[in-house]
Amino acid sequence: MIQLGEKQKLIVVKKVEFGIYLAEKGREDIKVLLPAKQVPEDVKLGDELEVFIYKDSKDRIISTTQEPKLRMGEFQVLRVISVQKIGAFLDWGLEKDLFLPYKEQIGKVKEKDEVLVRLYIDKSKRLCASMKGIYEMLRKDSPYQVGDLVQGRVYEFSDNFGAFVAVDNCYSALIPYPEDHSFLKIGECIEARVTGVKPDGKLDLTLREKAYVQMNEDAVRIMELIEEYAGVLPFNDKASPEIIMREAKMSKNAFKRAVGRLYKERKIEITDKSIRKI
Repeated sequence: MIQLGEKQKLIVVKKVEFGIYLAEKGREDIKVLLPAKQVPEDVKLGDELEVFIYKDSKDRIISTTQEPKLRMGEFQVLRVISVQKIGAFLDWGLEKDLFLPYKEQIGKVKEKDEVLVRLYIDKSKRLCASMKGIYEMLRKDSPYQVGDLVQGRVYEFSDNFGAFVAVDNCYSALIPYPEDHSFLKIGECIEARVTGVKPDGKLDLTLREKAYVQMNEDAVRIMELIEEYAGVLPFNDKASPEIIMREAKMSKNAFKRAVGRLYKERKIEITDKSIRKI
């Protein structure tokens, strides 16, 4: 069966002015066109060609000898060529750009963005791209261990779990909640450190430095925050994790470590309900 989104080996069954028709051996009644400009020289009836099956701009099934950047069952990083009222169009190596509908986007994309997508067939039997469903397709056999620095691409956010990352664009990873990831955007490439490898192989990541290094940065951030509140922070290290994350953009443990350092350095005093600059 001739299948959309797949590379297939087909037999030349007919020659015409505008190209050749290909079909599966023994099923010559179901043919697909290969346009003349892509027909190899000296091709003969009965020759076998490997082609990719998709649809042209008029929604007709057609074949190509060009190599697509994405096939069915795969996911890949593609660049946004343009954004229109109905969705975005991506460069996937073929003459007709790949359509990414708005309903299949995770966050709005813009021209020149690079996004991780998979291929699917929509209700109109057209090949389209989707930014959804990547999580299930990522590999869980990465070579990385705790402490390793890795590169990855942010592909989804979750209020309950955190920021989902495709390490090396192929391995499943997560920056867990409650680490602040509000400054990240979909499609962004990041460098992170592995903090855990789950039994199933998924990675936990952090954007933060090791604790003793990060504490210095956190202490500076807290002093800046106290200044923003005119020298008196209206909560202390006993505040809820939600308040600390909202105001200081760090976990409660990180906040307590940095506050402890500032207290020992006698830069602050801690009251029942506040932290004051000395």
